[in-house]
Amino acid sequence: MSTAPRAFHIMAKPTGAVCNLACDYCFFLAKEQLYPGSKFRMGDEVLEAYIRQVLEAHQVPQVTIAWQGGEPTLMGLDFFRRAQEYIEKYRKPNTTVESTIQTNGVLLDDDWCEFLHENKFLVGISIDGPREMHDAYRHDRAGKPVFDRVMTGLRLLQKHKVEFNILATVHAANGDHGLEVYRFFRDEVGARYLQFIPIVERDNETGYQEGNSLTDRSVSPEQYGRFLISIFDEWVKRDVGEMFVQTFDGVLASYVRGRSTLCVFSPTCGEGAALEHNGDLYSCDHFVDPNHLLGNILETPLAELMGSEKQRKFGRDKQDTLPQYCRDCRWLFTCNCECPKNRVSQTPDGEPGLNHLCEGLKAFFEHTEQPMQLMAQLLQRGRAAPDIMQIMAEAEKQMEARFAKAGRNDPCPCGSGQKFKRCHGRAR
Repeated sequence: MSTAPRAFHIMAKPTGAVCNLACDYCFFLAKEQLYPGSKFRMGDEVLEAYIRQVLEAHQVPQVTIAWQGGEPTLMGLDFFRRAQEYIEKYRKPNTTVESTIQTNGVLLDDDWCEFLHENKFLVGISIDGPREMHDAYRHDRAGKPVFDRVMTGLRLLQKHKVEFNILATVHAANGDHGLEVYRFFRDEVGARYLQFIPIVERDNETGYQEGNSLTDRSVSPEQYGRFLISIFDEWVKRDVGEMFVQTFDGVLASYVRGRSTLCVFSPTCGEGAALEHNGDLYSCDHFVDPNHLLGNILETPLAELMGSEKQRKFGRDKQDTLPQYCRDCRWLFTCNCECPKNRVSQTPDGEPGLNHLCEGLKAFFEHTEQPMQLMAQLLQRGRAAPDIMQIMAEAEKQMEARFAKAGRNDPCPCGSGQKFKRCHGRAR
């Protein structure tokens, strides 16, 4: 009996770590060292095996074929045309196949965007916010900024009506500007789907998850918490149902279902692996290193590798290695100590394995608890989550009325315990 999950996610890297950019915080560029002398181009044998094995192994009606890098567009359009042919060749009856690609956008042109539209690709485009924040760490191999080239690619996606979402990293340069970043994506870019990835960058030469010292580019816990909170406060008042922030959706799922839909917040992991250009399969995109090599799909079927004891142990370890501090935390149900790659800190009593982002995440969870609970209740009653905006507006109106009646030395109506003049009355 197969031990492979009914559904899983494979992130295929047809160019390996090769990229046309040289972003300062990219952990994957160093992975070229794993394959000395390689041309880093996925051949047709691996391409066909990947698509055939993914489609054969899935026991669900919707399957995703995912491409990432490095920079996958370096493979050229013909490679992806062949990929689509293999999808049609091996797609099971009554199965929907969605193709996704994560790109820096620099090589996108009309031909690319016509192809992406015709084949209904979902495109993730990497951009870290307005020009100065994006170009802080993202540049080409000559050290030149790329913001204008990325925006040109993004506008071409919009011109050809290609479905896209934004992948933005949160780091030292933009971590204090959450609302500015959010409004840029919403108002200037016209994006509706946002994914924020915190940069927690180990200070080493290998790109492996080893050592506990971090680079100065890494976002601090406090920055990350403030970043999320500032965006949430605007989103929950005016954008629910119009803007979709992956982190918020993942946390809300914890309140509705008791378990997050996001890998980083799930109790265990191991259902998302990374496929290198030569067919090597690794436990996770963040753990492409010799210790996490599962095997090669040209030698061992992908389903067998995904169901292997090594991969299942990798998934269980997320939960089994939790510090006691995390096990006792009131936010365990929605956090689960986030991603193992970020567990570089120590708990207050000195136990290793605490997530670097812990204090920021706790601040975010505490700040958003009441509106998250309210949205969950709305959904459970068959109402729409956006209804919270009207409820929040009415509550804010009532609070403003209480503020208007408060004396300077009265307790602040917000419940802080401070006098009104030292709390909400300071700006009045």
